[in-house]
Amino acid sequence: MFLRIVKKSILGNPIQKLLSFATIFLACLLLACMLNITLGVGNQLGKELRNYGANISVLPQGSSYSIEVGNKSFKLQSESKFLNLDDLRKIKDIFWSNNITAIAPFKQRQVEFQGKKISILGTYFNKELVIEQDKFGNKTVVFDTGFLSLLPFLKTDLNFVNDNSLENEVNISEKLANSLNLKANDTFKVLINDKEVELKVVGIVSNLGDYEDKILINIDRLNDILNEPNTYERAEVSALTIPENDIAHRARYDIKSLNQVEFDNWYCTAFVSSIAYQIEENYKGASAKAVSKVADAESSIVKKIQGLMGIIFIISLIVASIAEASLINSDVYRRKKEIGLFKALGASNLQVYLVFAIDYLFVSLIASIFGAVFGFFVSDIISYSIFSHSIEYNFIIIFICMFFASLVALLGSLIATKNFVNLEIVEVLYERK
Repeated sequence: MFLRIVKKSILGNPIQKLLSFATIFLACLLLACMLNITLGVGNQLGKELRNYGANISVLPQGSSYSIEVGNKSFKLQSESKFLNLDDLRKIKDIFWSNNITAIAPFKQRQVEFQGKKISILGTYFNKELVIEQDKFGNKTVVFDTGFLSLLPFLKTDLNFVNDNSLENEVNISEKLANSLNLKANDTFKVLINDKEVELKVVGIVSNLGDYEDKILINIDRLNDILNEPNTYERAEVSALTIPENDIAHRARYDIKSLNQVEFDNWYCTAFVSSIAYQIEENYKGASAKAVSKVADAESSIVKKIQGLMGIIFIISLIVASIAEASLINSDVYRRKKEIGLFKALGASNLQVYLVFAIDYLFVSLIASIFGAVFGFFVSDIISYSIFSHSIEYNFIIIFICMFFASLVALLGSLIATKNFVNLEIVEVLYERK
């Protein structure tokens, strides 16, 4: 008897059920969309920000950053230290390997052209870096990286330097090209270590930023010209990271302040400081440091965006709850005589509660699943329109939506039914006291 009443309640009033389904569906669609973007926006912004430079710098241990004044480079220590280019792969060979998106080694020297001192910077432009190879020497894991992966927005009027070319190909900025009166395909001679070397401009690059005043050349070609071993002075690393918390800040300044649990948590999370630590741990002789200015700016931007999306999510949750509760209340009010009839037939207050609760719980659960799935598609569309690629799905959101819909359905039906279930039968049926 009770089950038949519940079944009739669920299948009856199709218009009311459709309105309830639509309310929960739209609410869960909005919640799933906002929550999926909130959880995924950190990774998406991180990927976007990684296009604008490195956030980790790798130097030889005991080395120091150079200070540039004008077009001259100065170091605190007179003795220069180098790392072997063959060991560059060790930067990628760590636990957070997949989070490292670009590596570019650098070596800088001074050349003289028309009486002017100009910096020449050796690097890889688009290098196939072998991470692993089998016992026969065959490449098993290859990582395409270099200067162009570090700064993918760079554009040239002709070509970038070919890392496999045997010619001394160079790229220069528009500003430097104008000051030297050079254009693409021009050749010019410079003095390096009192040796005259001919360079060929294969392309003029726009928006070179910090590299505006430098001649860019393949680092292997520069080492050959200098007659030096295959070494580099520093490497810039671009890694996908998440905003740092208090533990990460403490680890950055004093790793010994962490207890074992905090250390394990920090080590297994993609903080910029933990990735730098693992590079240093894996790469003997190298010192890896987070570029604090870049990492802190990224953390600040991501936290603010996530905070904004979180506020929108909470507002959406409140508005959707009010809308659904109002709908349930109006439906229960419309069916108040049905409640009086149940009680006249001997139904207890608990049974009356259960009829309405099961009714709305059934509709809400189905609507929440459809709403969450469609919410994923909407978040994907929004992500694609902003970031030009899709966003990862967090399937836990489906269960969050189901929980939210169940909670609203149970609380809404309980509060709405409570107003009538304690009234006398005659008051409910005939609206008389």
